[in-house]
Order: sequence, then C-alpha cells, then structure tokens
Amino acid sequence: MSSTTSTTTTTTTVSFPTWTPSWQTGVQYGFFFDQSRCVSCFNCQLLCKSKLGVGPGAVRPARMFVWETGTFPTVRVNTLFAPCYHCENPVCVPLANGALIKEPNFGAVILDPELAGDANYAAPLQAAAAACPYGAIMFDTDANTTAWKCDMCIDQLTMQKLPVCVLGCTMRALDFGPMSYLQSTYGTNADLPQVPSSSTTKPAVVFKAHDANTTQVVPYDVPTALSLMGSRGSLPPIYTSTTGITNIPAGTVGRSQLNMKATGADLIAATSDDDG
Repeated sequence: MSSTTSTTTTTTTVSFPTWTPSWQTGVQYGFFFDQSRCVSCFNCQLLCKSKLGVGPGAVRPARMFVWETGTFPTVRVNTLFAPCYHCENPVCVPLANGALIKEPNFGAVILDPELAGDANYAAPLQAAAAACPYGAIMFDTDANTTAWKCDMCIDQLTMQKLPVCVLGCTMRALDFGPMSYLQSTYGTNADLPQVPSSSTTKPAVVFKAHDANTTQVVPYDVPTALSLMGSRGSLPPIYTSTTGITNIPAGTVGRSQLNMKATGADLIAATSDDDG
C-alpha cells in the first residue's frame, strides 16, 4: 500500500506602506527626501542615468551629494538627493527662450530634447543654468554643448507609475506625489543646511533632516582615545598635538561643503570614488 502526502504552499505578499497614486492633473507634484534614511547608495542616480540614456561622465540629472561635517568624535556624513526640484516659481524658464517649459499637468519643468543641443539655444540655456540655485541644468561637457535635466519621469507619470529614482530607493528615503499629499504627510520643510534657500523659487520638495549629531553612540573618554590613536609604541607618534584632528584646517577634507553648482570637471574630481 502506498500513501500520498499532500503539501499546501502558501504565498505571502509583503506590501510596503506607500502612497497610492490618484494622479489628478493640474496640481504641483514634487519629491520627499528623508536625509536620516539615506545611505548614499547612489541607486537613484544610476537609475536616472540609465533611464535617460546618459553616458558615463559628470552629467547626472538626479544627483546624490555626499559631504562631511564635524570633527572627531562627532563626524557627520551628509547626503542630499538633488534632481530638478521643479520649482513653483522656476527662475530658469523665462531665460531659456522656450527651451524650458513649466508643464501644466504635474508642474514639471521640462527641457525640450530637440533644443537641448541646438546651438541657437546654447546661450539661453547657459543663462538658465546659471540662474538655477540648485544646479539642476547641466551640460555634457564644460564647453556647454548638450543640456540635460531631470524631467520628473513624466512619461512614467502619464502611465500612473512613480519616477524610477523613487521606485529604486532601497532605504525608502524617497517619496513622490502631489505637494498637498507630501506636506500633509511629511510637513512643509523645504530647507536643509547648506542647501540654497527655498524662499525665491519655491522648490517642489519636502525635506526631513537627520537628527543633530551631538551624542556619542558609544561613550568613552575622548582625550584618552586621541592619545591612544597617536601613539605607536617605540615608533615616533603620529601626532603630538590633537589640534589638527579636532580643528581641521579648511581644504583638508575633500568634500566638506555642499557645492550644487560645480562644473563637470569639478564634479568628477570631487566624486571620483562614486559610482555612475
């Protein structure tokens, strides 16, 4: 006699809490960025480049900035997700001679791809790029040839899909939707330290800043730790004064300041250890 064992397989679907698009048009859409969750994986930046077909180099329509502040023992690595923030009052649009428009359905600031590399629009686009406080318009060389910028993944929006940067955020530090939804969910803060003021252009973004870095995670005696790190036994000490560690001279740290308006050459030099 043989017996048959029946096995029942149960499939569990895991759902993440997120906004369900209602996709009304004629309102301003924007981004949410949680600085406290971001680990600077650069996935948003790479996905954006891949989707838009941007080749290797300094052009990054959705940029991830990383810079250091503070000194031992309270060093802080800061991050900033910086696509175009599709400002409600975009100072770039009036200067671009028609190459940029403020799209009415989602509030996106769109660059006409047929005019992006047109020599007749080079000067207006350079003026628009210079006026943008966030450096959202960039060129594929420092000779300012073809212009690029984030387009809010507007083709995704028309298909009721989120922008690829938001979909690909592994730490769920990003969200997207109508500004009314973002502000009711996350608050109305549109400013972060070292980021240009939101007062002029009114960027369509909400930020959540990381907590102040004032508490040691593992309490210990700082002077003793500094003394131990400088000592090498019978060898000469690495340093005799801790001043150079606790008060770092300007220029010692390669990226100690946020620079959203760097040239392509500057950006490559400052981000040579980045992917993408």
